[in-house]
Parts: sequence; C-alpha cells; structure tokens
Amino acid sequence: MIEIETLAHDDRFSAYAAEPLGTPKAAVIVIQEIFGVNEGIRRKCDHWAQLGYLALAPDLFWRLQPGVELDADVPEQFQQALGLMGRFDQDRGISDIEATIRAARERIGGGKVGCVGYCLGGRLAFMTSARTDVDASVGYYGVGIDNLLREKHAISRPLLLHIPTADHFVGADVQKAMHEGLDDHPKVTLYDYEGLDHGFAAEMGQRRNDEAARLADGRTEAFFAEHLG
Repeated sequence: MIEIETLAHDDRFSAYAAEPLGTPKAAVIVIQEIFGVNEGIRRKCDHWAQLGYLALAPDLFWRLQPGVELDADVPEQFQQALGLMGRFDQDRGISDIEATIRAARERIGGGKVGCVGYCLGGRLAFMTSARTDVDASVGYYGVGIDNLLREKHAISRPLLLHIPTADHFVGADVQKAMHEGLDDHPKVTLYDYEGLDHGFAAEMGQRRNDEAARLADGRTEAFFAEHLG
C-alpha cells in the first residue's frame, strides 16, 4: 500500500500498488467495484504488473470507511457495499482518481496512464475519460452510463466499454441508449457479451464466467498495448 495526496493537498488516502520487474512501460489505474480494494481488485493489479505496467488501485471509499474489503457472494456484505455506494460522492471519487493518475505519472517519469474499472468503477472509468487527461479508459459493466451521455463530447482519448446483455443492473433500455449515444463516437468502442450478467469478469467467486472474462480481458490488454504502449 502507498499513500496518495488529494488534489487539494489537504489529506492523503491509500492505494494498492503492484510494480513490474524493471521499468514500467506505462501505468494502469484499477478502479474498484462497490466492494472496495479487495483481493479480486488486488489480483487485477498484480496481473497488470506481470504485463509490465505499474498498477494502482486507490481506496475510493476512504472518506466513508477506509480499507473496506467486501465479498460479493456474502449477502450481508453485498448489502453493506450497496449502502457505501449510496453514500459515495462520485465527483470526489473522480478527484481522487485524478490524483492517482498524477501520482502514477510521477512514479513512471511522465509516461502514459490508463484506467480500468468494474461495476461502479466502470461508470467512474467513463467519467474519468470525460473529465481527466487519462490516456485510455476501459469500463466493465458500468452502471448508469446513459445518465452520463451528455458528457460524451468531452471524451477525446480512447474508451472501451464491455457490456453484458443480461446485466440485471443495466437494463436493455440503458444498453440501447449507450449504443445509440456512443456507437458513432470516434473514440469509443463497445463490446456486447450475449446472455452474460453483471460481474462476469470478476477475478473470483460465483459471478465469474471464465471464458467471457478471458475474452474481455484479452481485448482490454490489446487496447492498452495499442494506446499506452
């Protein structure tokens, strides 16, 4: 774990850091689900480090409950996660992601930084693409992106979105709005995953669909290889 200073320079929050062997070729910010920086998110960071990237996962719930780690397969913890999401200030979250981007750039000597987020993090990845100078962004099963489409004009760097068609948190009407709003955007790529539900690319647990997760993750790896170098 490392500490990152807020943009306002008035506080610090923690982030899990995974460093590659040798000089990082770029950095990847891994944006948590509603379950905190848990083992699954740390494993994703470790994977990016194995591929040669510096990976950082900021604790975005630090103002509510620092260091929270929850399990999506435990009903009580799932409800706790929903409660945290309901209290979470997404605009401040983007500020913390921006602070993490700056910290990552400093650690790699000014190189490129991408972000990849899941669930809530998928939504935040879209917002990060529109509101920061991140070099490339990926969102998995982002929630409520139809409510963010008014910001699409601000997306000037590549954005990839993974959309499971049977996502019980993102209905068919929302998916339709996403396609109608983004299919013709020159910087945005959308992939549909037929019949799959929310959380299919989780590193562990009951939600994971291994075949689809490998397909989506392979696409993400190729996307970052192209746009981050």
